[in-house]
This record gives sequence, structure tokens and C-alpha cells, in this order.
Amino acid sequence: MAVQPRTSNNASAHVVRTIPVVLNGRALEPNRGMSLNLDWIDQVRVNTSAVERRAATYPARRSVKKENQAAWLLRAIACIDLTTLSGDDTADRVRRLCAKARNPIERHIVEGLGIEELHLTTGAVCVYHAFIETAVKALEGSGIPVAAVSTGFPAGLSPLTERIAEVKRSVEAGASEIDIVIKRAHVFNGDWQALYDEIATFKAACGKAHLKAILGTGDLMTLRNVARASWVAMMAGADFIKTSTGKEAVNATLPVSITMVRCIREYAERTGMAVGFKPAGGIRTAKQSTDWLAMMKDELGRPWLEPSLFRIGASGLLNDIERQLEHHLTGRYSAGYRHPVA
Repeated sequence: MAVQPRTSNNASAHVVRTIPVVLNGRALEPNRGMSLNLDWIDQVRVNTSAVERRAATYPARRSVKKENQAAWLLRAIACIDLTTLSGDDTADRVRRLCAKARNPIERHIVEGLGIEELHLTTGAVCVYHAFIETAVKALEGSGIPVAAVSTGFPAGLSPLTERIAEVKRSVEAGASEIDIVIKRAHVFNGDWQALYDEIATFKAACGKAHLKAILGTGDLMTLRNVARASWVAMMAGADFIKTSTGKEAVNATLPVSITMVRCIREYAERTGMAVGFKPAGGIRTAKQSTDWLAMMKDELGRPWLEPSLFRIGASGLLNDIERQLEHHLTGRYSAGYRHPVA
């Protein structure tokens, strides 16, 4: 697997590499949304036991080693939304996180792997609204986008007018990606029109910024609910659908992820439009990141291994990936504290 997450003429001018987005021989367009089709929602069925059996095969059968493992891990880094969403966040912590996003692995590892020309960075930095301007300034010239959680994160229960205003304020502050939270009650009530209208309103408030719709899958009870919410979010114009806030008791899992990416695949087949996917919460090890990458490649194909269509929302994952890459070079595991993130 070739590792070329970014191309650039110099170290200060990163440009996200793009490849044609094609599924089953059909070129796809970015998602622009469509009218709500309730017939499609009613027809959604999920064979839970089959999905769980499929999910169990990834940790069991996928084991990449040596140079191939290093390549997959570098790809994972390029797709990380490096995140800090703690109650004790500070501007200094965010600046340190941004410095790590610019240089996600230590210099001696970069030189040992011979990847200096890649100018590898993470896919984005994700913060609360209060730290958007700090992150934008710290990332200036890097090409790394700033994502902001919004709409009453993590519960999504603020009044609608406040949630819309929050989106607009985050865009004005410089966020180029907005991670919105859906109101889960719409799913439980089967009120798909209300869910569609809400997400479409947030999408309009985003303007040119990309919208990632967080479904809060750990709260949705069934895979059928997950699939139905995924379809509504895509119809409403979401650029990405995202599993979790990272604050639920259960966050990203492989069965939920398979369900969501199969909705993405069928949506692309029906509409000719591509939607990205972001698992978030609970992905902490390098091995887990390769499981998700393998799942994306198997279910959707090579274009969904680019940060334009795949992100992993994580805070501690990068630490373990860096340790694994150092082990690849030296044959020894270093202590985690030697690779701090923020």
C-alpha cells in the first residue's frame, strides 16, 4: 500500500492529495443532499447477527507486518482528527496538540522511514468552540483543517436557535469542519422529517464548511436505528456521518461502523454522491486503526482511505502508532510517556 497522504512542493505548503472517487466503476460527486425519501427509510433492514459475524473477522484475520504495517499506520495518521475535548482544556494544550498535528511522529522516525518528502500531518485538529481561533492560528500555513464540535455537544439538547447560532459562530471563528450532534429523540420517535430538517438547517448554517453528523450510535439501541439515522443524515446533506461524541458509554464499534459504511455504499450507488465516515471514541491502539482501515477498503474501496472521506476521531491513538513505528525501526518498544500528544 503506497503511503502518500499529502503531496507538497515544500514543507510549508501542504495540499491534501485527492484521487478520483469511484465506486463500482461510477465516478461520484460530493454529497449535496436530496429530498427526504421515507420509502427508503422504511425499507431499511439490518441482519445484526451477520454484521456481528463480519465484524469479528477483522481483528481475527487481518495481521499486517513490517513495511506493510508501517505503511498502514502512516495512512492511519493521515486520517486522524487529533482531538482534545476535555473540561480542563487550555490554550496551551491546544497549541501543543496543533504542534503534534504538524509533526505527528518524531524526526528520527521520519528519517528512519525515509518519508521526509511526505510532510505527513494528521487529517485535522478537533476542539471546542472556545479554542477555534487558537487552533487556526497555531495551524496557519499547514493546510490542516480545524474541526469544532457544535450544536450542544455532546447531548444535542440545546434549543434549536442556540444550536444554529453556535454553528454560525464556529464558522465565523475559522472552523472549516463542524461536527454536529443529532437529537436522538427524533430517532426513537421515528420522526425522520424532524431529524432531516434539523440536519439540513445545520448544513445551511455551515456555509462552505463541511458538516459531520454525529449519530451517538451508543445511544441508538439497534443497528436498524443506526442505519435509518445514517440515511436521513446523508439525505440532509451531511458530508460525513460519525459514530459517536466519544462521551457515550459505548462509542465506535466495528458492527456499527460496518452498518454505517454499507449505508454510505448504497447511498452512493443510488445517488452518485459520496459521503465520508468518521468513527470516534474507543479507538486507542495501532492494531484497532488497521482493523478500521481494512474495513473501509473492503466495504468502500481505495478512495475511502483518504482523509477527504475517512477520519478517525482520537486523542490517544497517535501515541500508540508512534510507539509501533519506533518498534518497526529499532525492534524495541518505548514507554508511552516518550511520545506525548499534548
